[in-house]
Amino acid sequence: MKTVATIELEPGMVTGEDAVDYNGYVVVHADKTLTSIDIKRLNRHQIMAVVIKERVDFATTHYERVRVSDEFQRFEKQYDKYFAVYKTLLMNYVLYQKPFRMEDLMKVYENIVPYAATPELLLDYLYNMTPSEDDMTHRHCLNSALIAGVFGKWLELSDTDLDILIQTGFVYDIGKLRIPDKILWKTGKLDDHERNLLRKHPKMGYDMVSRLAVNVHIPLATLQHHERNDGSGYPDNLKADAIDPFAKYIAIVDTYEAMSSPRVYRESMHPFQIIANYEQNRGYERYDAQALRTILTNLANTQMGLKVRLSGERIGEIVYINEQDLTHPTVKLLDYAKGNLMNTAQAGLEVEAIL
Repeated sequence: MKTVATIELEPGMVTGEDAVDYNGYVVVHADKTLTSIDIKRLNRHQIMAVVIKERVDFATTHYERVRVSDEFQRFEKQYDKYFAVYKTLLMNYVLYQKPFRMEDLMKVYENIVPYAATPELLLDYLYNMTPSEDDMTHRHCLNSALIAGVFGKWLELSDTDLDILIQTGFVYDIGKLRIPDKILWKTGKLDDHERNLLRKHPKMGYDMVSRLAVNVHIPLATLQHHERNDGSGYPDNLKADAIDPFAKYIAIVDTYEAMSSPRVYRESMHPFQIIANYEQNRGYERYDAQALRTILTNLANTQMGLKVRLSGERIGEIVYINEQDLTHPTVKLLDYAKGNLMNTAQAGLEVEAIL
């Protein structure tokens, strides 16, 4: 909400508080959509200023409040500006073999990240971005670099390793730029030819990144980002220590970005759905278990204090994250059992939505 001088009021504005004159008389009540008559009445009563609702005050969920905030609007504008720079750098290399410098990609990163006050807010901002179909691959890569910065800090990487991980995020999926979009973003099941072509993108990317002046881990992570600890990945079915550590990190970034972004066949998954997806698909076997546990614990902790809708239509506020059962926080009920604490695991309830 903001305070607006009465002389600047316009019909259609909505009051955030009662407008009270010097005698304590309520001239206009809160939540009133102002008319020209209301504004004249405020002037007659010599009320100099009125509290008015802003867009964010009409938002009903956490993500809606983020999306309509002035801070997000500034972030989105800056993101779009430097996305264009990033896309140009990559496409000049992919189409015309004009190499780029990692320093130029890091400048893109450094010009976007300060527009999010905290790492948690950066994840919220990216969650609210809606890419066009033409830009989905490029935005997936840029988002991965930004997410890599957050996850790398959660993993307490050294400054040098953090830079390597961020740089890996920019380029590890560059091979996909040689795959037709109709295959990359196909909603139905891929046929054998399409699947085999898609599985070539790590090697395509490796060939391109190897020709750049980059840290040795970056082309290896590009080649291996679909390898899995249990040997179920591709292209070489590598296991555990045979996989480059940065490939293990970026594999988590890659899958998180995919789940947290909208697709034509589904909406973005919220953090508890993402955590559940990793857990239900043998995440601790397939990915670096220690890194994944650290990232998912931090991800769950970003939801502290938020309102949620539980299965059974219960509404609560998250007050405690159980590190042994990340998808089942303890909540303070805000519905008809207001004020009671509930262990969602014991109650057999799931977090359905972030409010």
